Amino acid sequence: MRTHVTDHPLIAHKLTTLRDRSTDSPTFRRLVDELVTLLAYEATRDVRVAPVDVETPVAPARGVRLIAPKPLVVPILRAGLGMLDGMVRLLPTAEVGFLGMVRDEGTLMASMYATRLPDDLSNRQCYVLDPMLATGGTLAAAIKLLADRGARDVTAICLLAAPEGLARLEESLAELHLPVTVVTAGVDERLNEHGYIVPGLGDAGDRLYGTV
Repeated sequence: MRTHVTDHPLIAHKLTTLRDRSTDSPTFRRLVDELVTLLAYEATRDVRVAPVDVETPVAPARGVRLIAPKPLVVPILRAGLGMLDGMVRLLPTAEVGFLGMVRDEGTLMASMYATRLPDDLSNRQCYVLDPMLATGGTLAAAIKLLADRGARDVTAICLLAAPEGLARLEESLAELHLPVTVVTAGVDERLNEHGYIVPGLGDAGDRLYGTV
């Protein structure tokens, strides 16, 4: 597993405003949208393309285009939905699947309640959207499901990650033999006793949708 922590002043600026408890939900949603698009540039560095010839108004030119099968973007409900627009803005031709997952706040274990994915993901590049990589259980379960359906490689885009979550994710996926990359705006100090990232930014779903 590879972890890429972005290093860009605009990303750091937007993340700082997201952390601020005084940032209201409309501003939080807009900043998440903008931040995901910036992270997506890093996450799609290895997206598959093929050479193509085009005619400019002046002369022929050689370029590249995305090739089939199309990338699959998979937001994890509910908070991952707040990241979807920012991702498909960069990859408008990508297909979108959905995973509904919930974490038991007592055991911190993730369970799945909804799946809307193609049955066959052979040779597909998948991009999973999950704002907070905290304990790592939710993301590990999602990636294992994609692997079971034949995904070629998986990139997870997270606003923030905890060291414990990254370690658990790497351990959980060690036997998959699937290329996995985590792209995040930051790795914070630790998890608290409730499984929240510290200092973090709170519950991303609540802050996105105004439920507190």
